[in-house]
Amino acid sequence: MHLFINTLEDMFKEMANASVAAGQKAYMRNQFEFYGLKTPVRRALQKQLFQKERLPPKDEVAGIVKTLWGHPQRECHYLAQELLKKYLNNLEEQDIALYEFMITHNSWWDTVDFIAVNLVGRYFRKFPSKRDAHVTKWLASGNIWLQRTALLFQLKYKESLDTTLLSDSIEKLLGSGEFFINKAIGWILREYSKTNAAWVIQFVNSTPLHSLSRKEALRLMKPDRNF
Repeated sequence: MHLFINTLEDMFKEMANASVAAGQKAYMRNQFEFYGLKTPVRRALQKQLFQKERLPPKDEVAGIVKTLWGHPQRECHYLAQELLKKYLNNLEEQDIALYEFMITHNSWWDTVDFIAVNLVGRYFRKFPSKRDAHVTKWLASGNIWLQRTALLFQLKYKESLDTTLLSDSIEKLLGSGEFFINKAIGWILREYSKTNAAWVIQFVNSTPLHSLSRKEALRLMKPDRNF
């Protein structure tokens, strides 16, 4: 575990760029430190670390991820969550606890959305019996990032999206003044409108959505559609 982390730290430090880091930090409202690695640079370094012969055993991954999640530099968090994508074919029931940890620590939209769509979404496809209990818990948690995850994990589901679950989840969050919740409601509805526009229009017309949610939900609709 330490060799993997030490190696990536050495690689990131070698390519660090202070001027890029300053801009990245400002963009993220000074919530995180950065090495100053632009995404193409970071992913080129990750590609070396993610070679099959260099990947750590699955039973070491949770420890590595939590260690990286404790680093101040945001690039370590990005690498950690993308590392987990390499193990999606070996998902285990207990992995949801690690995803919850990541969602609720060093939380911001950039990591939460990645985890929701790429990790949690895949997890609930494999373990559907775990879905409803977790979604119910997250919606009632008062934590906006868990709530956002409950909304967005179906973002790539297309025809498999559970409209009953989605409508129930949205209705439980109606009246929220939180930007990240209302934006997420609009985003998931807008994405689903690519698959089932009629359902989205009917839902929007029958639900007292926040104006931001409504605007985002209908963004892809043709102007001549009757709303």
